[in-house]
Amino acid sequence: MENELQSLLASTKSIVEVAGYAIEVFGVLVMIIATVNSTAHFLRTRGNVSREEAYTQYRQSLGRGIILGLEFLIAGDIVRTVVVAETLQNVGTLALIVFIRTFLSITLHLEVEGRWPWQDKPQRQPK
Repeated sequence: MENELQSLLASTKSIVEVAGYAIEVFGVLVMIIATVNSTAHFLRTRGNVSREEAYTQYRQSLGRGIILGLEFLIAGDIVRTVVVAETLQNVGTLALIVFIRTFLSITLHLEVEGRWPWQDKPQRQPK
């Protein structure tokens, strides 16, 4: 009975660890797809709008893709560490990684949107 329980726990741990890696891979794919999509859109539209507007749209689109990818990377780290975190060092490492990725997400959001993530979008003025 005890061997069966240990086997079940080991299998569950392996499945969750693989799921964590899969989530991280998906995050990387999101960033790659966002880069390709943003670049293709930039190349298609750069002749139709001003150079400055095309560049701004490109940066915003690329930044949003990176932010979304970082969110998946954070989720994957959390999933894997919840299962693997048997030591305080592992938890500390996770905390540092999550802090760095969250800081990057927040600063990228500020750069892309021109406001903090918790601020409301500014209301558009009627023309």
